[in-house]
Formats: sequence, structure tokens, C-alpha cells
Amino acid sequence: MTSPASTDRVPPQFSAGPRPAPGPAADEGLARRLRALACTAPLHDLDARKANLAGEYSVYGMAEVALAAIDLVTLNMDFDTGADHEQIVARLVPRIAAQAPGRPAAEHERVARWVLENLINVGSVDRGFRAVYGTFAPDGTYVRRDYDFKLIEEVPGPGGTVYLRTTDEAVNVLVGALDTDVTSAQIAAEVKLEVLISRGRLADAQLAAEQARYRTVQYSETLRRALEATRRNVRAVDWLNAVPDMIAEALDHVAERYRHENAILTNIRKARDETEDPEHKRRAAELVDIVKDCIRRHTQLQSRLLEAGPLFRAEQDRQAFATPATTSGIDLYGHLVAPVLPLPLEQATRVTDAFFARGTGLRTPVSVRVGDLVDILLTPPVEREHLGAEMPEPDLIATPDDSRFSEEQLAAARELLNLPADAPRRLSGLLAEARRTGDPDLAYLVALLAVHAASPPVGTAYRQGEEKLLFAVDDGTELDDPEFGGADLIVGTALLDAAGMAADRTEAA
Repeated sequence: MTSPASTDRVPPQFSAGPRPAPGPAADEGLARRLRALACTAPLHDLDARKANLAGEYSVYGMAEVALAAIDLVTLNMDFDTGADHEQIVARLVPRIAAQAPGRPAAEHERVARWVLENLINVGSVDRGFRAVYGTFAPDGTYVRRDYDFKLIEEVPGPGGTVYLRTTDEAVNVLVGALDTDVTSAQIAAEVKLEVLISRGRLADAQLAAEQARYRTVQYSETLRRALEATRRNVRAVDWLNAVPDMIAEALDHVAERYRHENAILTNIRKARDETEDPEHKRRAAELVDIVKDCIRRHTQLQSRLLEAGPLFRAEQDRQAFATPATTSGIDLYGHLVAPVLPLPLEQATRVTDAFFARGTGLRTPVSVRVGDLVDILLTPPVEREHLGAEMPEPDLIATPDDSRFSEEQLAAARELLNLPADAPRRLSGLLAEARRTGDPDLAYLVALLAVHAASPPVGTAYRQGEEKLLFAVDDGTELDDPEFGGADLIVGTALLDAAGMAADRTEAA
């Protein structure tokens, strides 16, 4: 018989109550693993989709070819440039040919190009991949998030060339890590390399050396992005704290790694010279080349770090004192509306069709895939309101009229300045006549309009079909007036060529 006390003790794992959501640390670790899994999905998708190719391609290991392509692009890109597309294809062909030696060389090249284009994701608009994963919000609700990433991207080079560069996600796929701190990963890889060499495990040491080299490439990419962002906009990069701290830390890192790698290089050469095993000698020789390449990349990184400060100051001066670009805008009224309005509809549509065909800009064509087409066709339409969403009532505030001059004063000033074309007048006489009206502000308005007429907008008035235009000319006479100083301008009215305007409208049509 069971005692009543024992029936009340229910183990926590068998409790029927709701379990709390995992903590932030556990959830972040799960999200990191899900993102790591998402980075490998495009490689697995290659093997799943190779059956869609016209021909028998099941013999090829597409994921293996993709990893080799990422490896080649990573090791062939430099600090300023990337890997050449055709060179990567040419280096992939022998590896593909080893999988199917009896197949023709054209098929091997097609497989290489197909794998490389799928890693770039040529068929998509932004040439990127997207994965969906779930996390828990602070309140315990399940939230789905999008993870956008790229593996290989095309970057412009000098002379109109296009290079290939691997992203951080691609390097993480290659070395089997995600969101790993570059400095700690580099130190760990080199310590592991030194231990493996001292124990004579040269095969494992070669893998560790290659991982250390990948981390060096990733560290250079961090600096390159900061310098590129500085060249575009110096204000977009934190040169007050973040970048100087990163440069100081990177210089210390390079100095320490350089000493460490030279010690490793000495141990490898010693192991190569002392061993009698031909396989160990070959492994040691390959390790020597890899560590030399690491030293070369660290030297290049050090030179770029030393140039970062002068580059920032030069870009700061260039962007701060650069002359703003002067571009002549399009006068829609003068260039399009005014010439088209008098025309018949048949002629006007030819002009507007030509204008809007060239004024709307380029449109990127969308590459249609069967999977995307099926999704579009099977997705139910979204129900919409017949009259659309309800517009909010605008909160209008009356703008106070703070103008100094009234409409009556403007009309009186224009009446005074409505001069015959053959009878210009001095500004002093116009000011005296304005004062005789008894309005003390009218003289100020006349002086303002006369000064504005010293640089008349002839082109705008000509395009808008004005028949006459007010102008003012300084002939060197000094203005003798109790309130105003300066030049006693000659103010007059110029008649515009109406016949010439009509001819220009006809030519534009």
C-alpha cells in the first residue's frame, strides 16, 4: 500500500504544468546552431537539385565541389581584390574530372560553372540566401526570424572587372564554426597547430594550419570593410573609439602571431629534416608553404593597418572639402508641359511616351524558376478593402501670415514698375514716387523688386512663355537717397521673343 505522502510527490519531469521557456543563453546557443545549419543548406540543396540538370549527373558530389570552390575563392582573394571567376572554374575542373573520368571535358566545365553560379545564387534578385528559424521573446512567445546570408559574392574591380569574394558565412562553413571571435579563434588554431607539430601529427597539423589561414583571411575582411565604408562615408564608421581600438588590437595581434608563426616554421623545418618517413616529409613541406602564406598575409595586414590612419585623414579632408556636384535639373514645366499642352493628343502622346520610357529608370528582370512560379500560383490572394485602408484625418494648423507686405502693396509696386519698353527709369525716381503715395513700406518693396531684377531669370521666363521681363542695370551712378545706399539702378522692361518661343515649342514637339 502506498502512503498518502508518497502520492503527493510528483517528479518535476512528469509535471503536467506548463514548462517555462528556455533562458536567453540556451536560446541564443540554439539560434547559433540553426544559423550554422542554414549556411550549409545551399550546399545540400545542390545535391538535391542536380537531378534537374539535363543529363545524368548523379555521379558528381556537388556539395564536395561547392566546398572546394569556397576553399579556392578564399585562398585566391587578396586584401584589395578577389578571385577571378574563370580561374576558379579552371581549378575546379580537374577535381570534377576525378569524380567522373569517363565524362567529356565540356560536362566537367558545365558542372563547375553550375556549382559556382548556385553559390553566388545568380537566379535571385539580391543574390543571397534566406533561412527562417525561431527564437523565444523575453515574454516567452515563439518568434520566427529571417536569416539572410551570402556565400560567394561578386565585387567590382578596377577596369570594369568583377571578382569573387567569400563572405564570413562561407568561411564559417569551411572551418566549421559560426560567429566565432576572430582573435580567439586564431590563437586557438595556432596553439593547436604547435601542439600537433610537437607530437608529430602532421596530417592533423595541416588541417589546423589551413583553419588558421582562413581566420587570417576573415580578420583582413573586417578591416577591409571598415576602410571601404570610410571611403564611401567617413561619418558611417566610428573612428573615435571602435576603429582605433580595433587597429591597436590588430597590430598587437599581428606582432604576436608573427613571432608565433616563425617559431612554428622553425619546428616544422626541424621535423621535416629529422624524419625518415617520406609521407611526413611531404606533409611537413606542405605545412611550410601554408605557414609562409600565413606570414605573408599577416605582413600585408600589418601594412594595411599602418595605412588606415592616413587614409582616414585623407578621406576626411576629401569628403569635408569636396565641391558639391552641380547638375542641371529638368524643368518639367518648360521642357515638357508647356510645349505639349497646345499640341493635339496624337502628337502629345508621342512626346510623353518617349519621356516616361526614359525617365522611369532601369528594371532588373526577374529570373523565373518553376518552384517560385508554383508558389506564386498557389498562394491565395490577400483580401483587401474595397475602398482601401482608412485614411487618418490630418491635424491641420493654420499658418500665420507673417509677411511684411500685403497684396495691395505688391500690386501698387508692380504698377509703379510696369514701365514701357522704350522708357526705362532710375531707381531714385521710382523710390521718390513710391514715397509720394504716403505708404512708408512701399519704397522698401520697390527697392527689393529692383534689386531682384538685377539678375532676371531670363531662361525660366522664356520657357514659361512670358512676354516681358523686368530688368535692372548698374551703370556706375551712385544712389542719392536718405534711406538706401548703393547704385542708382536703371530699371526697365524687356520684351521677349514670342515668335522664337513658338518655334522652340514646335521643335520640341
